[in-house]
Amino acid sequence: MKRKISIIFMFLIATGLLFTGCASDSGDKQSSGSGEAVDVDIFQFKVEFRDQFEELIELYMEENDHVNLTVQTVGGGSDYAASLKAQMSSGDEPVIFNIGGPTELDEYRDYLADLSDTEAASLALEGTLNGIEDGGEVLGLPFAQEGYGLIYNKEVFDQVGIDPKSLTTFDALEAAFAEIDANKEELGLDAVVAFPAMELWVMGNHLANHYIAPEFNSDIMTTFGAETINFEYGDQMKRMLDLQSQYSVQPVLSLDYSMQVEQLFSTGKVAVIQQGNWIYPTVEQMDQEFAENGIGMIAMPFEGEFEDHLPVGVPQYWAVNKNKSDQEIQAAKDFLDWMYTSDQGKEFVLDEFKFIPAYDGYDADRIADPLSQDVYQYSLDEKTIGWTFMATPIGWNEDVLASEFQKYLVDEATWEEVLQTSKESWESARQ
Repeated sequence: MKRKISIIFMFLIATGLLFTGCASDSGDKQSSGSGEAVDVDIFQFKVEFRDQFEELIELYMEENDHVNLTVQTVGGGSDYAASLKAQMSSGDEPVIFNIGGPTELDEYRDYLADLSDTEAASLALEGTLNGIEDGGEVLGLPFAQEGYGLIYNKEVFDQVGIDPKSLTTFDALEAAFAEIDANKEELGLDAVVAFPAMELWVMGNHLANHYIAPEFNSDIMTTFGAETINFEYGDQMKRMLDLQSQYSVQPVLSLDYSMQVEQLFSTGKVAVIQQGNWIYPTVEQMDQEFAENGIGMIAMPFEGEFEDHLPVGVPQYWAVNKNKSDQEIQAAKDFLDWMYTSDQGKEFVLDEFKFIPAYDGYDADRIADPLSQDVYQYSLDEKTIGWTFMATPIGWNEDVLASEFQKYLVDEATWEEVLQTSKESWESARQ
C-alpha cells in the first residue's frame, strides 16, 4: 500500500512538472513575441509607398502575432488634411496618423503622444525634428527627407542638346522649353510639361514655397511667427506658374497627380514635371529602365540668394494618438521603432520605400534611385530651401493661395487680386 501511494505521489509530481514545463514554455513564448492582442489602425497619406508599406506591415505582424495593424491610405488625388479632420471628428480616431510641421502640431496638440522615449527619436538627424517639438516633448517622428523640383527626361534633353544643369535662371529654362516645344512632334511628346493644376498641393505648397521661403530666410519657425506676407518674390512665382501652364498638356485644371506621373511622364509623353523624389517607385513600376537611367531632377529657377537651391524637408511626421489606451500607444511606438531601427525595417526604408533616411544608422551609399541621389547631393552641397509651407496659417496654402491660382489660370482673378486676397487671409488668420 505504501509503495502504491509512493508511485501515485511520484506520478503526480512528474505530471505537475510536465504541466509546469508547458506553462513555462507558454509564458516564454508570450513574453518574447507577444502579450495581449492589440489592434493598431494607421491613417496615412503617402500613396507612393502604399503597397510596400502594407508588405512591411505583414512582415511585422508575422513576427508580432499579438499585434493587428490595419492601414488606410488617403492621398494623391484626395485631400488628406480634410480626410484626417473628418476621421478625428467621426469618433473613429486612428492610433497612428500623419501631421505636418508646427501649424498642424498646433492644430492636433491635444491628440499627440510624447515620442521622445522611442529609439527612433534619439536617432533623428539634426534639423529633422524642427517644428515638431514642444515643451521638451517630441510629438512626431519624421517619415524621411524629401526634395522636389523639376524632374526631366534625360533622353529628350540629350536629343535637343540641352544641359539641364545649366537651367538655373528663368531665361535659360524658358529658352529650353521653347526649344523642346518646337521639336515636340519629332520627340514624340504631347507637350513639354504636365502641370496638374487640379492638385492644390502641387501649386499652393510646392511651387509657392520656392518663392515664399526666401522671404522668411527659408526658416520654418520664422514663417510660423510671421503676422503678414509681402510676396517679395511674387513676380517670380507668377513667372513659374505661367511658364508651366503655357507649355503643359491642356486643360491644366483637369490634370491630376496620377495623370501627370503615370499617364504622361512615365510613358514619355512629356519631358518635364514639377514633382519630388517620392514619385520614383511609381515610375519604376511603370518603366524600370526609364526610372533607373532616364530621369533626373533640377531646381526651379530663382533669381537671388537661393539660385539653384532645391527645397528639401520632412514631408510629414508619424504621430501617435495619446487618447488611446496605454497598450495601443506602446504597440504603435514599438512598430514605428521597428520600422526605422531594425535591420529588416531599414532595408525596406532604403530599398523598397526609396526613402532618403531622416535617421542615423543608415548607409547613405545605398541610396539607390537617381532622384534621391540628386536630392542628397543638393543637401551635401548645402543648396537647399526649407519647407516653410508646413508653418503657414492652417489651410492657407491650398484652400486660399492655390484656389486663387486656379482662378487666375482661368481668368477669374487678376494676379494682383490673387496676392491681395492671399495676404489678407494670412493676416486675418494670424490675428
